[in-house]
Amino acid sequence: MAAVTAEVREAVVKRRGHPSSHGQARFGFAMIGLSVLFVAVFTAIPIVASLGLSFFSWDVISTPEYVGLENYQRLFTDGPVLKSFGVTLGMALAIVVLQLTIGLGLAVLVNQRKLVWVRTLFRTAFYLPLLASTAAVSIFMGYLFDYKFGVVNYYLNLPGISNVPWLTSGFGAAATIVLIAVWQQIGFTFVLFVASLMSVPTDVLEAAQIDGAGGFRTLFRIKIPLISPTILFAAVVALINAMQLFDQPYIMTKGGPGSATTTVTIQMYQKGFQNLQFGYGSAIAIVLLAAILVITGLQFLAARKLVFYQ
Repeated sequence: MAAVTAEVREAVVKRRGHPSSHGQARFGFAMIGLSVLFVAVFTAIPIVASLGLSFFSWDVISTPEYVGLENYQRLFTDGPVLKSFGVTLGMALAIVVLQLTIGLGLAVLVNQRKLVWVRTLFRTAFYLPLLASTAAVSIFMGYLFDYKFGVVNYYLNLPGISNVPWLTSGFGAAATIVLIAVWQQIGFTFVLFVASLMSVPTDVLEAAQIDGAGGFRTLFRIKIPLISPTILFAAVVALINAMQLFDQPYIMTKGGPGSATTTVTIQMYQKGFQNLQFGYGSAIAIVLLAAILVITGLQFLAARKLVFYQ
């Protein structure tokens, strides 16, 4: 036994000193370094720069002027900006609830299909909209839901239904944008849930079937608790994306009618790039980041009681 252990140790030492091992280590560190560099250049540095800029008044042309917390004081007394936070939160919650509910329902239905090619076909079909450009989809949907010349209203007129103000009424515009965002993003949650449901242990499902558990009881008492970590991950990612909603409302409604679909990111764009108030726009961005962090933290706190880890 001692001889075997000595041989194993000798083999490990030789393996550690092998040139190929050092080459693999260098390659691994190089890949990690590229990832860290990417995050630093495109995420960390812009966040730090925005935080610093939020304490200044700067219009690009003149020299930046330090104003301290003035931008934040202005933000919390700016009615349109505060309203945009409410609009963003409401639309984000609607998007997340619909995305998780519909995605899970579709995943359950597809997972019941025994043929592998059928599951693959549905996964591909639902995932394809996610690959399309959000701007291109928004332009296309804007034509489809146009009040006078839209294809949707044209076909509604055929049986005598009057034109629906999809994008010209406050509720209609918000609901249409939410549905389009869900349609385009649902492929991500759908694929996650399909993969997670396929990983549920078959012996657990067979035991539930022997005990007489029906389909709904198996779903809510066994499958959903077992895939709850995936549901948490999908909810966090969906909420972060929804809180940054910009393309659909800006392209389809310009934030209107009125300010019914003016999100926080639209306010950031208007203040920073249209009004050249980069300090104020940066302050809005920092507050949005803080709001996303707080909401994500609340999600993880709730997950302590709702998420089951095997």
